[in-house]
Amino acid sequence: MTGAVTEGARPDQARRHNRTAVLRRLHLDGPCTRAVLVTELGLNRSTIKAVVDELAAAGLVAERVPSMRSGAGRPSLLVLPQPHAAVVLAVDVQVEQVAMALVGLGGELLGRCSWKLRGRSREPVEMITRIVDSTEMLTEELGRGVVAAGVSVPGMVRQEDGLVREAPNLRWFDVPLGQRLTAALHVPVRVGNDAELGALAEHSRGIAKGISDMVFLAADVGVGGGVISADSPLRGSRGYLGELGHMVVRPDGRECYCGARGCWETEVGEAALCRALGLPEDTARGVVVAELRSLDTHSLPGPLDEFAEWLATGLVTVVNMMAPELVVLGDLFTALPATVVEHVRGIVHARSLVSRAVGGTRIEISPLGRDAKLVGAAELAFEPVLGAV
Repeated sequence: MTGAVTEGARPDQARRHNRTAVLRRLHLDGPCTRAVLVTELGLNRSTIKAVVDELAAAGLVAERVPSMRSGAGRPSLLVLPQPHAAVVLAVDVQVEQVAMALVGLGGELLGRCSWKLRGRSREPVEMITRIVDSTEMLTEELGRGVVAAGVSVPGMVRQEDGLVREAPNLRWFDVPLGQRLTAALHVPVRVGNDAELGALAEHSRGIAKGISDMVFLAADVGVGGGVISADSPLRGSRGYLGELGHMVVRPDGRECYCGARGCWETEVGEAALCRALGLPEDTARGVVVAELRSLDTHSLPGPLDEFAEWLATGLVTVVNMMAPELVVLGDLFTALPATVVEHVRGIVHARSLVSRAVGGTRIEISPLGRDAKLVGAAELAFEPVLGAV
């Protein structure tokens, strides 16, 4: 977001726009001086002063002398977001566990908890009850409530109301999660697909910051993708986009629960990775990760050679279709040995027309790791808050 305001905007519209622009800049990029805000947002000094003074009076920001000073004269004060001034709840619903966090303005983690999912605890009613109870515990410890919530779900989510149309690995169908949690928590709740929120996290706070076009690819039990195009999430009709795992790459492959055969996730999902490592398909995640990290992969081929081939095959199609500058590998893919990732990168660069045209699409491991979807859920919750506080 820039500081430019549409010509002819009413004073109250311009004021709100500028306030949101300043707050968003501080929230996403951290403390800076008023002079930096002037330069980056394209607003004049008097406007920035008025906005910062207003935000400070509301307790949303504070100013202080920087610890490192240079030159003579009066130092330029740093403007800092105040984490406790606006706190959101982030929830990451996974197939095997739920992770939750309280996140303050500026992205500061203020508290977290998690629990395993077994049996009935996967049912929506049970999970919502546990989320509400855990929220009460976290907010009591913090001594402050939340103003909004964001939830990541491994499934198809209707954008406007948070209806989980289908989350097959949880056995959820047509679950009005957004409405139920809004009623239970008494704050606005936004729900998003997990891979889409992973993309949002990487674009706002991760390795894709400053990149306009990127794809986030996540592997859990299934495989999903999130796309940022021209600096905005690509969401498709009603938000149903990102089911890259159901792109058919091997027509004679294994049957997928979706009804097709040879979907990408049947070749590179968690079960496929277990098979490649010679482990039972229901092996615990921790054991799979430990096995990956113990591999001697100084040379290929190896146990992951075929797995890498199928991962690269799908990525070639993704790169040719989306033309991203960057592909970020998240979740279970972050445990892949560096030599395997480099092997996949080489195949994609050699086989993809688009990658060759742009000089090689970058393929990188997510630095946010398992927290990517929590970060994305927090940013989803903050989007309307930054324009309203």
